[in-house]
Amino acid sequence: MQPLSSMLHIDKTDKLAVYLQLSNQLTDLIRKGVIQGGHQLLSSRQLAKALNIHRKTVVRAYDELLAQGWLESKLGSGTFVATHFPEIKPQPLQDDKNQNFDSKKVAGFSFEDKPHLHRAVLKNTAALHLDDGFPDPRFAPLEELSRAYRTQLITGNPYVKLGYGDTSGSYWLRQQLSVYLNETRGLKTSPENILVIRGTVMGLFLASTGLLKSGDNVAITDLGWASARMNFIQAGANILQIPADEHGIDVDALENICKKQSLRMLYVTSHHHYPTTVALRADRRLQLLALSEKYGFIIFEDDYDYDFHYLSRPLLPLAGADQAGMVLYCGSFTKTISPAFRVGYLVGSENVINHLSRLRRIIDRQGDNMLENAMAELLQNGIIQRHLRKSVRIYRQRRDMFCSLLKSNLSNYLDFNTPDGGMAVWAKFDKSIDLKSLSEQAMAKNLYFSDGGENNLIPDKLNGTRLGFASSTSQELEQSVEILKNLLKIK
Repeated sequence: MQPLSSMLHIDKTDKLAVYLQLSNQLTDLIRKGVIQGGHQLLSSRQLAKALNIHRKTVVRAYDELLAQGWLESKLGSGTFVATHFPEIKPQPLQDDKNQNFDSKKVAGFSFEDKPHLHRAVLKNTAALHLDDGFPDPRFAPLEELSRAYRTQLITGNPYVKLGYGDTSGSYWLRQQLSVYLNETRGLKTSPENILVIRGTVMGLFLASTGLLKSGDNVAITDLGWASARMNFIQAGANILQIPADEHGIDVDALENICKKQSLRMLYVTSHHHYPTTVALRADRRLQLLALSEKYGFIIFEDDYDYDFHYLSRPLLPLAGADQAGMVLYCGSFTKTISPAFRVGYLVGSENVINHLSRLRRIIDRQGDNMLENAMAELLQNGIIQRHLRKSVRIYRQRRDMFCSLLKSNLSNYLDFNTPDGGMAVWAKFDKSIDLKSLSEQAMAKNLYFSDGGENNLIPDKLNGTRLGFASSTSQELEQSVEILKNLLKIK
């Protein structure tokens, strides 16, 4: 055992305690079979002298390994490697088969790497951005939110507030959401109709996992949101693509499908169709609800930016006119404040909400109680509502300016309609323009915008993308359009 000390290397400058370094290295040698079961270790005094460390440090390391079962002590004889381990043949120092294998990067077991999950995560660091339609966090009510969050942390019964809560979410927030949604969207909810979630993606996952079976048919528009499609594929659903036009989803095409095959769910963005921003016409809304009741399919209504409408009173959600209990209504505060604050809501019949709450428990025991209660306070005090009124005014001004810039500078290269609401313009570029190449060139100029590839489920159907205006100031919008103008002129 004398050579053992040469295999142990103690770094007294390391943040890890010396006794833990020693115990970890001994464990590793036992695991690799370098020292076998039943072999006697050096005495604590001998090993301490060999490693130039204190004897008590060795004793502590030995005690740690004795407690874990790696070592065993024999009274009067010394300390030995435990004998209950199977005999392990030491691995050669250079194994040609495994010398390039890195278990930190590649697992030793196989799994199915599904292609639909390969989607780039947006981490935009560009100074300028014509994004997917995000809010401007620079005038979000962050001070009010931080005060409310702090209040939640330091007041009340800490055992209750900082412990486990309701899987459905903070009851206070569900109360305030019920009032807010009933007043602004014409819904008729109670807190029991609401499940607090971390965002629309979570709502989609719960609905897909809890309400769909493998092989179920789900209808989406051929221009749509990639996250919705990913969730339905993950659930094993069969995707049916429905066209959309200037009035939203083609309800007649949907009915033709329903006549031929069963449909379990329809995903729809009725207020502002994603990505084209058009509103679903009133007659189609009525027809859609009637079809849902007739053919028995669920409507998942994603109302991602209802609060941002710049003309008259916006059309109420489908959920507000749903008398048959066929609509699941989903929204979040992502567009209200910032994507960083993960608070959303899923609204439906009580039995469905209870079912999805039980499912939510196995993937996410609960949300952030402190944040949820802070949001409830902002709703109760009208702070969110005042922020929205301010946002709508500012975003309307930015929309008008951005559309004016597009018309005066880029009308030869793209076509668009001024959106009635939302935070982005759907721009259709000339077919001769390679949007992917243009997006990459813009990024080199510190301007981010999407090439539109994720929104189009039919290759080459439309050479279009969303150009967000809400998160940029007037000066930033001018700079962004100027960069695009110069890049397109070169072509």
